Amino acid sequence: MRILLACDKFKGTLTASEVSDVLGRRLTGRGHEIVALPIADGGDGTVAAAVASGFLPVDAVVTGPLGAPANATWARREDTAVIEMAQASGLAMVPNPDARTALHATSRGTGELMKAALDAGCTTLVLGIGGSATTDGGAGLLSALGIRFLDAHGQQIPDGGIGLESVAEVDFSDLDPRIESGEARVLLASDVDNPLLGPTGAPAIYGPQKGAGPAEVARLDAALARYAEVVPGGHDHVDRPGSGAAGGVGFGAFALLGAEGVPGADYVMDLVGFGSALTEVDLVVTGEGKLDLQTLNGKGPGRVVEEARAHGRPVYVVCGASDLPAGGVDDLGVSGIVAMADHAPLDQCFAQPRAVLDAAAKELAHLIG
Repeated sequence: MRILLACDKFKGTLTASEVSDVLGRRLTGRGHEIVALPIADGGDGTVAAAVASGFLPVDAVVTGPLGAPANATWARREDTAVIEMAQASGLAMVPNPDARTALHATSRGTGELMKAALDAGCTTLVLGIGGSATTDGGAGLLSALGIRFLDAHGQQIPDGGIGLESVAEVDFSDLDPRIESGEARVLLASDVDNPLLGPTGAPAIYGPQKGAGPAEVARLDAALARYAEVVPGGHDHVDRPGSGAAGGVGFGAFALLGAEGVPGADYVMDLVGFGSALTEVDLVVTGEGKLDLQTLNGKGPGRVVEEARAHGRPVYVVCGASDLPAGGVDDLGVSGIVAMADHAPLDQCFAQPRAVLDAAAKELAHLIG
């Protein structure tokens, strides 16, 4: 049997490629032919998925979320660049997020990756914006592309969401001409549809996981509101679905770069050739670290399941653990679910992920036959 492995990362333990490697060994041992196609949804792992599908990795040193130099990788194929915010401005790069880091984290390094891609001749910049540490409205990213954010005295504001408290003017005079002219376009790959402000906005929903307490959430929300007032035409984008993505990077990119939003999982799957691969296999295996209701609502493995079912291909799911409620498995409509947590305690799953996943892969191989 020809089997497509279209797995996402198991966050905090194994990359998508490593998951495919472990599963593939057990399945090839049973005589199956494997097609491995790692996937992602715009968050961390997006560049790795692109590289695994044939994009070339490009290394760079950029400004990390707290200002220190950081190593990052973007991916290129012809004139298309895949840039992952988690690589340059990611929450995983902040060891102990707290109130201070929530206020000061900057997206500048992501903008530096975008500029590197432009300098390399890329004209389509696919920006995966999941997993960010920032709530700066994309001001750091935009600054790296030449836009200046000034206070009432004409001075550059500090990096981070805290800087937006004093923003009074936006100066476009040095915006990268390749973007200003429309020669290059920016696609935001994200499945987040939050607005910029308010109870479902970027600070309220995502601020706490970035270290913000109630006081910082209120402060950041007010700073972003001031930012939106200063940005020309900003009021047209405040409530736009996705403006709250990545701490307001969605808003900044929509309002100031003319970016286009695309569904993260769908776009990455198209980018890596999932559709054509699906037509050439008999069965599909997908997976991620935690299987839950979000999986059913646009995340990569959920979209794999939907597409596989639409094309009449049986599909199995492998996961670290499943938090689906009663009926969730039936809603997913798969041939089987295999969880690492059924083979070992959770702490062992994190400490020895390859060994535990191998045990789960053995169960999967037995189910498939």
